[in-house]
Amino acid sequence: MGVDYYKILQVDKNAKDDDLKKAYRKLAMKWHPDKNPNNKKDAEAKFKQISEAYDVLSDPQKRAVYDQYGEEGLKGGVPPPETAGGATFFQSGDGPNVFRFNPRNADDIFAEFFGFSSGGGGGGMRGATRGFGGSMFGDDIFSSFGGGDARPMSPGPRKAPPIEQKLPCTLEELYKGGTKKMKISREIYDASGKTLPVEEILTIDIKRGWKKGTKITFPEKGNEQPNVIPSDLVFIIDEKPHRVFTRDGNDLVVTQRVSLAEALTGYTLHLTTLDGRTLTVPINTVIHPDYEEVVPGEGMPLPKDPSKKGNLRIKFNIKFPTRLTPDQKSGIKKLLSA
Repeated sequence: MGVDYYKILQVDKNAKDDDLKKAYRKLAMKWHPDKNPNNKKDAEAKFKQISEAYDVLSDPQKRAVYDQYGEEGLKGGVPPPETAGGATFFQSGDGPNVFRFNPRNADDIFAEFFGFSSGGGGGGMRGATRGFGGSMFGDDIFSSFGGGDARPMSPGPRKAPPIEQKLPCTLEELYKGGTKKMKISREIYDASGKTLPVEEILTIDIKRGWKKGTKITFPEKGNEQPNVIPSDLVFIIDEKPHRVFTRDGNDLVVTQRVSLAEALTGYTLHLTTLDGRTLTVPINTVIHPDYEEVVPGEGMPLPKDPSKKGNLRIKFNIKFPTRLTPDQKSGIKKLLSA
């Protein structure tokens, strides 16, 4: 017999469809890898066993073959008798009629049963319902079912969880605005009900002054699958570090290194702005260590009103001399005591 699917699901051999569903619901929720972060490897193996057992026993054709031939016969593709509990057999191209057993993905079974999007790996935008490399089954989903005694949600399409991806942007792009194009791969259904891989180009309009954390949503751009409304794709703005400026809200901050002589006698700052202009800022006051020069209107555009801007704040790092000659000390004393 090999693996005992009935024992795995903890049901007897006369189990009805409702018995199988109740058993799978309880065990799948208990052993899902995301429910067992400290024992993920063993839980994943157990979860796959439970899913395979349910896949076989809930399908009359697979169950009939399994009951008569066992796991080896089911997976080996044995020649059937004329009838086998109403099972349907398919003609093999190079031999007798055999039943072809194709194990299904455990996450896909879980997704269809509970009406959620599939989890799992998949980097980048490949396999949109798989997210950007992370599992889509978070604690919130498990808690919504109440743990091990959970019941599936009412039948009907369910919205798959959104898929989020960071969108790194330079300060120049966020200052000037512009567009980014993102290529995604997803699966859709054709008229005959088959899934087809398609590629799409999404255009994202970057608005002037957008901040880190701004979200851009493309509705229902995840994979299409039965009884599930595709996921929304959500891009989240992230800021790349800049070699000159840092951002503080709507302000831009720059730190200049100046000598002690420049700090005491005056300093003129020449700076290239994020839109390529040359900005000249003369500083005629004494620059002390905590001094900050503020240039109004030379910060980032305000997201709600890009015609207005925040401030440019200039901070200073004063380089003090490591030693002074006696003449220099004497000269400084005379100058500062005057």
